[in-house]
Amino acid sequence: MQTPTPARSFVQPPTDRRPGDDRAASRPVLPLAVRFTEERRAELARHTDSGALERVRRGVYLPPRAANSGPAESRREQVLRQMTAVAERLTTTYWFSHTSAALLHGCWTWHLADIVHVTQLRAPKGAQVRDPRLRRHWTVLPRRDRTELVGLPVTTLERTVVDCARGLTGAQALVVADSGLRAGADPAVIQAILEESAGTRGVRRARSVVALADARAESPGESIVRWIIHDAGLPAPTPGLAVDTRLGRRWLDLAWPELKVAIEFDGAVKYAGGDFGDPDERLWHEKLRHDALVEAGWVVLRVVWADLTDPDALVRRVREAMRRRP
Repeated sequence: MQTPTPARSFVQPPTDRRPGDDRAASRPVLPLAVRFTEERRAELARHTDSGALERVRRGVYLPPRAANSGPAESRREQVLRQMTAVAERLTTTYWFSHTSAALLHGCWTWHLADIVHVTQLRAPKGAQVRDPRLRRHWTVLPRRDRTELVGLPVTTLERTVVDCARGLTGAQALVVADSGLRAGADPAVIQAILEESAGTRGVRRARSVVALADARAESPGESIVRWIIHDAGLPAPTPGLAVDTRLGRRWLDLAWPELKVAIEFDGAVKYAGGDFGDPDERLWHEKLRHDALVEAGWVVLRVVWADLTDPDALVRRVREAMRRRP
């Protein structure tokens, strides 16, 4: 038996491009599953013992996970592997939904839970709700909200945005919603689904998330910063604002143009080499860019992932920068 080659499950979009360019979502490539049969018992046992295959779910085997992925990518890959196994085993009519659908659509996620979500049209039987890694939702799912991706049944991008906005925390939901709009979700359809969901759990929060969602967001980090600012009651910043400097036109991640206060989110990955070039050269260009923005009258706050663990401190920095402006 030839064992399938593991595939990279998620591609991070570039972070050094002009906002609005190349908004196509990076959809995952699912690994090929090997099903158990009695004839293959000994063969599967040999491949499992040698590490060529892993048993992911009863009767379903996959190639081992990539060893060099980071924590977030590793979690995404783990959930995608569980989804592949669920698709091999589930016999009822279903659609992958919520964060599972978000992964299939190529949306960003943040603090992704190690759970597979499916939506079905009927309530599951008692034995079907005992799997801690499989969350079954049941509801009326209009044909408008059903589609197929990579050969799997999945809720549409618009329905996925609403489901995540209803079920996730504000920051997590905005990360999905921003990337959903970037990927081409139709705002009119999203609004229609919200109206049809009136009175159901989580709809009020979902409306807040959808109202704040913006296709100009460039990264999950920017989305989280915007939610922190929104949650603190501060005015909403403009994502991807173009400004003129002595070096030419530059784009600010988040900005309040009337105050000339900006936030630049540094995800650190762009300084790590690889596809993003020499780290020292990138740092030098960032310094020149920062100096040019300051000379143009801007107060620029640099924010990194570690800052998101203390939202109150970040809000204080923003308030202080605003207070010092005329």
